[in-house]
Amino acid sequence: MTDAIPDTPDTPAPVQEPRLWSDGRWTARVIKNEDDDGWAVAMTLQGEAEPALVGPWTMGRDKKNPKPLDVSAFNTLVKTASEVLRRHEQQLHAQLNKNVTVTVQGQCLRVALAIVPDEEGATATLHAQDEYGEEVARVPVSPGFKLTVASAEAWVVSGFERPR
Repeated sequence: MTDAIPDTPDTPAPVQEPRLWSDGRWTARVIKNEDDDGWAVAMTLQGEAEPALVGPWTMGRDKKNPKPLDVSAFNTLVKTASEVLRRHEQQLHAQLNKNVTVTVQGQCLRVALAIVPDEEGATATLHAQDEYGEEVARVPVSPGFKLTVASAEAWVVSGFERPR
């Protein structure tokens, strides 16, 4: 029994060339650095048009050509590119999901804004939870709504009316 992943129409065959290395999911391509005489490596996730990571690449012993890719370098590049994507996803999540805690008339509430991006138009929802995590209110809002302690308090004081 082998641990090899069977080739499927969606998974390209692995490639292991000096300037091109792929495991079917990630592709490392050594390219000429446009900014100077050196070399760069671009890491691209299958199905994506743009590389997730582009960085400098080491010169070979002849000081003209790039050092060939190998399994160790490829694995390090995959780890680094995956981390870049993970950080990007975390940053996007933080931009789209905000929350504040407010106390109004002795009631502690967590007010959250969730924005759902969409090519045809983003949507957003404002919701409040009590101290036990039970939802108290939920209303649609403009994706441009700015959630602050003051705007959350105003929403609660209004009886959870949809902000304008």
